Amino acid sequence: MDRTPLGIVLNGVTGRMGLRQHLIRSILAIRADGGLPLRDGTVLWPEPVLVGRSEAKLRALAEQHGLTDWTTDLPGALARPDVRIYFDAQVTSARVKALRAAIEAGKHIYTEKPVAESLTEAVDLAREADAAGIKHGVVQDKLYLPGLQKLHRLVRSGFFGRVLSVRGEFGYWVFEGDWQGAQRPSWNYRAADGGGITLDMFPHWHYVLEQIFGPVNAVTARSVTHIDRRWDEAGEPYAATADDAVYGLFELDGGVIAQINSSWAVRVNRDELVEFQVDGTHGSAVAGLHHCRIQPRGATPKPVWDPDVPTAQRFREQWQEVPDNEVFANGFRAQWEQFLRYVAEDGPYTGDLWAGARGVQVAELGLRSSREGRRLEIPELSR
Repeated sequence: MDRTPLGIVLNGVTGRMGLRQHLIRSILAIRADGGLPLRDGTVLWPEPVLVGRSEAKLRALAEQHGLTDWTTDLPGALARPDVRIYFDAQVTSARVKALRAAIEAGKHIYTEKPVAESLTEAVDLAREADAAGIKHGVVQDKLYLPGLQKLHRLVRSGFFGRVLSVRGEFGYWVFEGDWQGAQRPSWNYRAADGGGITLDMFPHWHYVLEQIFGPVNAVTARSVTHIDRRWDEAGEPYAATADDAVYGLFELDGGVIAQINSSWAVRVNRDELVEFQVDGTHGSAVAGLHHCRIQPRGATPKPVWDPDVPTAQRFREQWQEVPDNEVFANGFRAQWEQFLRYVAEDGPYTGDLWAGARGVQVAELGLRSSREGRRLEIPELSR
């Protein structure tokens, strides 16, 4: 079968997410399975070009995975005619400059979120990409989680009737770094480096709400820094200047109200690190990373509030598990394949830089809402 090589600059894959999800479990996994079949019978063969700041890390990574194409020279990599796609998984503060260079080089863009630290920069990038005539996409991995795919299936089937509300809980305890190493890099907790959970997670919640339930029209939020002193990768203490928790209220089309709490300073008492409960007139569901459980209207119990008598009802046992009914691929890989087909054969694709800009917009408005203590409507972006 004919292989069509496609050069892809992967910038930032020495980081945990870029390495595990984008390089190993997406690009290298596609290669391990023989490439990506296209409609015309050919096979798309991704040719990764690893780019980063550390020569030593890039060399070690390339050797470990049998790759030979790596460089610390981003402009040189973007100048190569065999490279058609630029992917960015760097720290947020370095992203706009690199994306702009790729756009100017005429490369298609695929990037982690948030696409920028400010709405102005995000909108400028989207406009520049449109003007350049390139294709562009933003990672929206949460939509490809098995639990959320099942939830989306329920919405499309009409299971809920009229959706009333969405309640989301996300987070876990990220160790401060003194007596146990932190699970997240220290830049996440420094505002000057683009850190903060509002900027990190609100873009995720925006596309989840927008694509599963409908447009988000207003936001009210409270962003806080619960842990103001942490220790970095060298074991040195530093002031945590970015928010590590945010409590958000989102108003959607149709009167749907979504409440989502996000925190790196919470201990988990849930089945999964993220869970969403959706309540509707005809039924409810609770979805996590993998599972999704439902309780239809006809099977809803009738509890009575009595604080003096322990309840005999086992509420968790009254929910029914939604079957998989299909094999769910790794979410990052699934979206990579969708974007590659979008580039190679103009396949269907949602989640472009404009979607990324809307995510930055809701994060920016969430932070402003927190500062000003008020509800803010979300205006439509002008292209």
